[in-house]
Amino acid sequence: MTRFILKRLAMLPLVLAGVTMLLFGLFQTLSPEMRASLYIKDPRQLAALESVISSYGLRDPFHKQYVRWLGRVARGDLGYSETAKMPVTQAVRAFFPATVELSVLSFVPIMLLGIWLGTLSAVHKDRFIDQLSRFISITGYSLPSFALGLTLLMVFYGMFQLFPPGRISLSSDLVVNGGGFASYTGLILLDSLLNGEPRVFVDALAHLVLPAATLTYVTMALLVRVTRSSMLEELGKDYVRTARAKGLPESAVVNGHARRNAWIPVITIASILFVQLLGGVLITETVFAYPGIGRWVAQAALQLDVPAVMGVALLTSTLFVLGNLAADILYSVVDPRIRYR
Repeated sequence: MTRFILKRLAMLPLVLAGVTMLLFGLFQTLSPEMRASLYIKDPRQLAALESVISSYGLRDPFHKQYVRWLGRVARGDLGYSETAKMPVTQAVRAFFPATVELSVLSFVPIMLLGIWLGTLSAVHKDRFIDQLSRFISITGYSLPSFALGLTLLMVFYGMFQLFPPGRISLSSDLVVNGGGFASYTGLILLDSLLNGEPRVFVDALAHLVLPAATLTYVTMALLVRVTRSSMLEELGKDYVRTARAKGLPESAVVNGHARRNAWIPVITIASILFVQLLGGVLITETVFAYPGIGRWVAQAALQLDVPAVMGVALLTSTLFVLGNLAADILYSVVDPRIRYR
C-alpha cells in the first residue's frame, strides 16, 4: 500500500500538468483580446489593448503561452478579478473558507444519513422504511435545489424570521470586522470560538442551517441509492448466508460483513460529492446570498470575468485530482483484499 501511495504521489504532478494543459487549451479558444483580460488590472489599460497582447505574447504558439502561464500560476498569479475587485488568488482566499464551512457542515449529515438510510433500506427491503428511503432519495434527486431552498426560506425566514440568508448578521459583522477579531482560518465558526465570541458562533451557525439542509437533502439522495444498491448486492452473496447460518447476530452480519464490503462504491460517490461541494455550490449559495466561491464565480461568469472563471476551474480540477487520490487510498484501508502493485 505504501508503494502504491508513493507511486500515485509521484504521478500527481503529471496528472496536474495534463489537467492544466487541457484547461489552458480550452482557454485558447478565446480570442487574444478576450484572453488579455487575464492580465488587465486597470480599465485604462484597455486603451492600449494591443500592447498588452504583445507584452504577454498572446499570439505566440501554444506551448510558449502555456509555459509562461504555468509559471505565473506556480507563483500564485491567476490574474485580476474585476468582479471581486482584487487579484484572483486573494479572492479565492476570501471566498473559499465560506464554501469550506458550508461543505463540511453539509457533508457530515450527508454521509451519516445517506449511509444509514441506504443500509436500512437494503436490510428491510420492500418494507415501510425502504419505501420511505426510496421516496426521500427520489424526491431529493429530482427536486431542484433552488426550489427547495426558496421554499425553506419562505417558511422559516419569511414566516418565522428564523435562519436568515447570508453568512452572518450585521451585529456579528461589526464584531468580526471591528478590529479586535483575529481571523486565524477564515472559518467564522472556528474563529469565533478561538476569539471567545459564542454569539458570533451561534449567529453564523443559524445562517448555515438552511443552505446546509438544502444541500443535505438534494445531495444525500444519490448516496442513499448507491448504498442501498451496494448493500443489496452484498446481502445476497454466499458469505452472508453462511454467516447467518452460523447463528451470527444480524447486526454483526450487516455491520461487520456486508457493509464493510459495500464501502467501495460508497467511497467513490462520497469523494465526488465532497469535491463538488468544495468546488462551489453555485445555485444554493446564490439562493441564500451566501458569499462562497460558487456565488462569486456565478457573478463572474455573468460579467465575462475570465480570470475568475479560469481560477475557479483550476481550483476545482485540482480538488478532483486530489479527491480521486484520497479515494484510491481509502479503498485499500476499508478493504484489505485490495492490493496495488
